[in-house]
Amino acid sequence: MDVERLKARADEIAERESARLLERTAASKSLFERAMRSMPNGVASNFQAGHPYPVYLSKGQGSKMWDVDGTEYIDFHGGFGVNVVGHAHPKIVEAIRKVADQGIHFAVTTETTVALAEAICERFQLEQMRFVNSGTEATMDAIRVARAATGRDLLVKMEGSYHGHHDSVLFSVVPEADVLGLRHNVDQQGRTWYTTEPTSKGVPRALWDTVIVVPFNDANAVEQAFADNPDRIAGVILEPVMMNIGLVPPKPGYLQALRDACERNGAALIYDEVKCGGTIAYGGTTERFGVRPHLAAYAKAVGGGATIGAFGGEARFMDLVTRGAAQQGTFNGNPLSAAAGLAALTEVLTKDAYDHLGKLGTMLAEGCERAIGESDLPAHAVDLGAKGCVSYRKEPLENYRDFLETIPELFYASFSWMINRGIFMTPGDEEQWTISVQHTEEDVQRYVDAFSEFCAELAS
Repeated sequence: MDVERLKARADEIAERESARLLERTAASKSLFERAMRSMPNGVASNFQAGHPYPVYLSKGQGSKMWDVDGTEYIDFHGGFGVNVVGHAHPKIVEAIRKVADQGIHFAVTTETTVALAEAICERFQLEQMRFVNSGTEATMDAIRVARAATGRDLLVKMEGSYHGHHDSVLFSVVPEADVLGLRHNVDQQGRTWYTTEPTSKGVPRALWDTVIVVPFNDANAVEQAFADNPDRIAGVILEPVMMNIGLVPPKPGYLQALRDACERNGAALIYDEVKCGGTIAYGGTTERFGVRPHLAAYAKAVGGGATIGAFGGEARFMDLVTRGAAQQGTFNGNPLSAAAGLAALTEVLTKDAYDHLGKLGTMLAEGCERAIGESDLPAHAVDLGAKGCVSYRKEPLENYRDFLETIPELFYASFSWMINRGIFMTPGDEEQWTISVQHTEEDVQRYVDAFSEFCAELAS
């Protein structure tokens, strides 16, 4: 199919659907104008911004939510992966209510905090862990522990990956790279690895050469980085399923090769499971692919919707937090988040729940794949448990370079189309859908039907 013609058609659809979206979101526009006076872009986080303004939400129940204009949507955004339990799940609500009148903050460890730590260690096969309050804090602390354990400074990360917004990992990241015009900055200068400028302003120049960038799914590049920087690399951090460019699974043998390389070179393998943990399998990556890291970071789904993060792994690494590697936080393991997280992991996100999520995810991806095939579009669908996406490239992605070959115009046309038909989606072409335990086959069919109509319209 003629790609330029498709782009032109996508632009037509996007223009028409965007106008329709603006017509029916007057209350969001009004709230945006109010919010702009107190918050840049009228939002609490850059990832929440929209053009020309975001749709503001008012409530959620089950698999549904409503915006401030009163429009109902089926939620496939899932709070960027947080809401695998859905909205206002009765067991989560009950857990929070029990704590609400007994004190929601002490800055002292409670029995519920200990019970949640035990649940996280059991589920993800960790020897020990510590709580934090976000995915950013989780990766930040895991990296600090790796550096403390090895006495080294350098960090290897994957090209295009996102690990939070602390200074050490803001190199080769989307979508911030778009703002600075660095999306296509992938010059390896003839090497298998490279260093580069950060994709955020405000990162100290002294850190620019501490982060080594390699392509995802390329174990040889990591081996070469170790060979070229002997005894200097503290760790290798990656999303074991890369979820900042759609959804890219690891090649067979890749994760084990990274583990082996780290072992041989005295470095730590760090999984960023902020998105994977609690979504792709009951036991996350270790269960799904069978390779255990030295350290791992968690957040999002493990809190049942409450604010929480965690990191952990082998005790020989985690012991460093008791021997001079700073790890603290006033809100760490607070009773409110701990209660919600414990209910989520022990009562809601059971092994049976992942069977349900897997069936719905496959139904959704297969439905999208059929629609893509019928309209002969350059796209493909991927699903992995509660997570999945459509990427606008005919062949499956293996790394960030492949993502750069996708056609973002098609995604942006689909976004406004879907949201106008009651399907609430994540706003960037690098994101995915999240299915919750409260979603039904009817919810999934509504997504498939709306997407099928979009594909037919795009191809017409």
